[in-house]
Amino acid sequence: AANTIKANEGKVLNYFYTRSTNASAESFNAKLKGFRSLLRGVGNINFFLFRVEKLFA
Repeated sequence: AANTIKANEGKVLNYFYTRSTNASAESFNAKLKGFRSLLRGVGNINFFLFRVEKLFA
């Protein structure tokens, strides 16, 4: 437990300094993961990235 705290000390202290978290990034990652699950076997990566940009930007 002590090693984990030391490894993440900067992130923990950043919350107390700025009162901000990475919740928005985690939310975006969850949405992207859900979107990817709908498109299993995407053959055209460029089109996939285009769709991601249009839907989530």
